[in-house]
Amino acid sequence: MSNFDNILRLLPYKEPFLFVDEIESLDDYGAVGSYTIRKDEFYLEGHFPGNPIVPGVILTEIMCQIGLVTLAMHLMQLDENSKVLPAFTSANVDFLSKVIPGDKLIVESKKVYFRFGKLKCTVTCKKTDGTVVAKGELAGMVVKAEA
Repeated sequence: MSNFDNILRLLPYKEPFLFVDEIESLDDYGAVGSYTIRKDEFYLEGHFPGNPIVPGVILTEIMCQIGLVTLAMHLMQLDENSKVLPAFTSANVDFLSKVIPGDKLIVESKKVYFRFGKLKCTVTCKKTDGTVVAKGELAGMVVKAEA
């Protein structure tokens, strides 16, 4: 089992709120991963009927799960028995293009700093054709949970 698989297994999210399909790279300086928007996502039914568009808050969550939480978990050097709770602290995200069902998103983060348990990253989210759909800075903490 690779370190990436271990981190995927340890993520504290479950369906329908898990927005990480794959981690492609992960090191002390950043993370790259992907998520494909499915046609049956729970939030698409009402946003907008007949013309579904992924809400910005969901794009931010995708960027956080892939670009912030997986990187923080890697930096914390967690073992297979670790349980974590992410705490999102701030976001400054610009939304640049719409995302619809079927779009595969690639999220890339670069660490700005990781100190005193807080991680701040620059994060870019783009479609597979290179179109940047959102970018900005995200910050948060991942703390070990009680068993």
